[in-house]
Amino acid sequence: MIVVTGAAGFIASCLVTRLNAANFNNIVVVDNFSVAKKLPNIQGKKIKEYVDRNEFFEWLDKNYEEVEFIFHLGARTDTTETNRDVLNLLNLDYSKQMWNACCEYQIPLVYASSAATYGSGTLGYDDDESLTHLLQPLNAYGESKNDFDIWALQQTAKPFFWAGLKFFNVYGPNEYHKGRMASVILHAYNAIKENGRFTLFRSHNPDYKDGEQMRDFVYVKDVVEVLYWLMHHRKNSGIYNLGSGQARTFLDLTFNTFTAMGAPINVDFRDTPEDIRDKYQYYTQANMEKLKSIGYDKPFHTLEEGIQDYVQNYLMTGAYY
Repeated sequence: MIVVTGAAGFIASCLVTRLNAANFNNIVVVDNFSVAKKLPNIQGKKIKEYVDRNEFFEWLDKNYEEVEFIFHLGARTDTTETNRDVLNLLNLDYSKQMWNACCEYQIPLVYASSAATYGSGTLGYDDDESLTHLLQPLNAYGESKNDFDIWALQQTAKPFFWAGLKFFNVYGPNEYHKGRMASVILHAYNAIKENGRFTLFRSHNPDYKDGEQMRDFVYVKDVVEVLYWLMHHRKNSGIYNLGSGQARTFLDLTFNTFTAMGAPINVDFRDTPEDIRDKYQYYTQANMEKLKSIGYDKPFHTLEEGIQDYVQNYLMTGAYY
């Protein structure tokens, strides 16, 4: 059996689809299944068992001998969350418990970290583990992810294989439930469909013109390919970046969304909300050499390719992946 936590969420539900496509059907999905808006993400998938996240470790104690691999992708992912008790419970304490269980039962583990750990990027975007304790995230979510990375690196007891993946700006199907935290592509699509225009955040940094803030946007189908590959690789444990390796502007992203929809380009700007303005990343770009160095060589979608697939095959049809 393969365990996927956060399974009704965005990336994890896409991973279940990828596993099913490779004929892995004994999937144990773990989540808070009371959140109804996420449930369409896992409908129609081949799943062996559903386990509530609060009951998972009790379940694992009884079933560990059958578990081949754990993908721990469940987390509180709202970057505007300020309740540290919630973040500590879901992003730190739960992950520590997962790590310790994988050590005890010798189960390989891949877990979700985040590019939010890099903060403003003053130390760059290299997944050099010696820099982890020096990083200064800009929000409590990023801090919770970095705190776990630091804790994991300090442990003498480790799963025989483990990988922490610093996800950059992931976009693609199955993020429909994420509301404000969904990718700009989804927000752009909805706005363009409704009124033929889209409004981007204005730059409040003199080094960047409006709309030329840059992020490493990575298509979710590329993310799950890396996850699938790591399940088979099972060596070279450590923390890895997972982005496209190519920073692109929000104007690039928006123009490509208009183009994929066959709509004329019409872009406005508004001030960045004050609650995120001083925590805003103006530039991110994953250094992907570390992942490539251990043998991962599949090409990633370009932004143009990813947006076209997402818009035309999912957003315009209402399909899930």
